[in-house]
Amino acid sequence: MKNICVYCGSSNGALPDYAEGARQLASALHSRGLGLVYGGSNVGLMGVVADEMLRLQGRVVGVIPQSLVNKEVAHPGLHKLHVTQTMHERKALMAELSDGFIALPGGLGTLEELFEMLTWGQLSFHAKPVGVLNVAGYFDGLLHFLDQSTQQGFVRPVHRAMLMASNNPHTLLESFATYRAPEVAKWVPPKQTAQ
Repeated sequence: MKNICVYCGSSNGALPDYAEGARQLASALHSRGLGLVYGGSNVGLMGVVADEMLRLQGRVVGVIPQSLVNKEVAHPGLHKLHVTQTMHERKALMAELSDGFIALPGGLGTLEELFEMLTWGQLSFHAKPVGVLNVAGYFDGLLHFLDQSTQQGFVRPVHRAMLMASNNPHTLLESFATYRAPEVAKWVPPKQTAQ
């Protein structure tokens, strides 16, 4: 692995623990020689994780749509800033540049990006690890919901196991280093033929 994509909030959230978790993740990435790929912003937890990586002299690549550059939220100090035309292009390029995906606390956009990468893994579009850094129990409810979805037969256990979670960034990255994608792809029903 060379680069880890980090999804996280464009705000700092209600607890100082969230920013501290972002800094700890940056430190763990740097200690393993891993680069950061992220959404290219200088605000919220995105700014915190990027600033800490830069402070440690780690590699930071941002990917941001032009519409957000126009709002002056692009980070000015990155090693590389890719500017895309659309959010779809942004997400696809972030995935292409990354060898794994970690979500820090964040809002709807963070959750959408996390679940897209999980879904792509479920469909065998990629074989990269996906995890959450469960800072201050932020993802407890989400993890419980996924367990319930599995119990109710909507998510296969092998696919539920794809999402790794830890409150320790070193433990999470250690799990990434030994990750093996499931060999069972999501079952797709056959096309119905006209009667």
